[in-house]
Amino acid sequence: MKTIHVADMMQKDYSYCLLAPMGKNFDPKFTPELTPKKMLQLGVFGGKYLNDCKQEFPDNWFKNAKLSKQKDISLNYFKVDASLPLSEWERKGWIHHQDPRGWFQWYCRYYIGRRTLDEDSYQIKRWFAFRRHVGAIKKYCERYDFNCRKKQRQALLHWAYDSRNL
Repeated sequence: MKTIHVADMMQKDYSYCLLAPMGKNFDPKFTPELTPKKMLQLGVFGGKYLNDCKQEFPDNWFKNAKLSKQKDISLNYFKVDASLPLSEWERKGWIHHQDPRGWFQWYCRYYIGRRTLDEDSYQIKRWFAFRRHVGAIKKYCERYDFNCRKKQRQALLHWAYDSRNL
C-alpha cells in the first residue's frame, strides 16, 4: 500500500493511501469512458486544471495534455466554455475538503487507487446523474454532429463521458 502526501497551494498537508491498482477495481456502477490522461489530452476545463499539483499524478498523464496557466477555452475539445467557476461549486456545496478542486480531482485520485467510501459513493452518484446529458444529445442531435449542443458535449467530456461517440 502506497501513501501519497500532498503539499500544494490548496492542501498544505494531506495524505491518502492507494488501496486499489491504478485504473482497476472500480465500483461496478462507475464505468467512465475516458481516463484522466485521455481527458487531459482531449482538452477539458480550458486547460486550467491540475497545474499546481501535477507531481501527485503519473508524469505520462501530462504528455500531450492541453494545459495552460490561464483558462483558455480554445484548448477545450469543443472550443466552448462548459465550466462553472470553482467559487460556484463551493457555493453549491459540491466541493469537499479532501478534493478542493472538485469532481475531476476526486476522479484522478480514485483512478490511481484512493478509495473513500462515503465520498466515492457521493461522487459516483453525481457522475451517474450527469449522464442525463447523453440523452439530450441523442434526442436533439444527428449522430456525430459536433456542432449540436457543444456545451453539453464538452461538459460530458469533463465528466469522463466520451461525447465524441454520440
